Amino acid sequence: MTEKIRCSWANPKNPLYIRYHDEEWGVPVHDDRRLFEMLVLEGFQAGLSWECILNKREAFRRAFDGFDLEKVCGYGAEKLEALRQDPGIVRNKLKIRAAVKNARIFRDIQREWGSFDRYLWHWTEGKSIHETGQVRSELSDAVSEDLKRRGMKFVGSVIIYSYLQAVGVIDSHEETCFCRQGKRA
Repeated sequence: MTEKIRCSWANPKNPLYIRYHDEEWGVPVHDDRRLFEMLVLEGFQAGLSWECILNKREAFRRAFDGFDLEKVCGYGAEKLEALRQDPGIVRNKLKIRAAVKNARIFRDIQREWGSFDRYLWHWTEGKSIHETGQVRSELSDAVSEDLKRRGMKFVGSVIIYSYLQAVGVIDSHEETCFCRQGKRA
């Protein structure tokens, strides 16, 4: 049996990372709860490695009530302080506050567009874009600018590019990777 060829960034020593690469990264996501989860996690990743966030993902899910949007929108000072004291997650006060503020704006976008999915995928007319070797693009610039205009934080173009890759709007699997479109079994 031959070893699968993956993207060069996928750490072969971390089973969570391999599973994430093989089963999630670059796969189109249309579920608003999952889109919200990934937006929060990508915001927390700013200045850190994705592997760090991925290793804490279950703790984030627990801490953020399974990324239940309505619950997160309702977080007050007491819950924010509990999150700042939670050793399982990244305890950055600004990122925690941003997650709650962004949840409320995410909900506003859902109300405006019918779903966040519809909003997000309208940028590409519902199609995945295939590109590699970039950390930002005109697309991520535009989405980032719109989210910032609406008041979101930790949504710069590089973060949004990573987000778009994570949820499959942008498919950046390397040419030799078995997950590249058409190669995935």
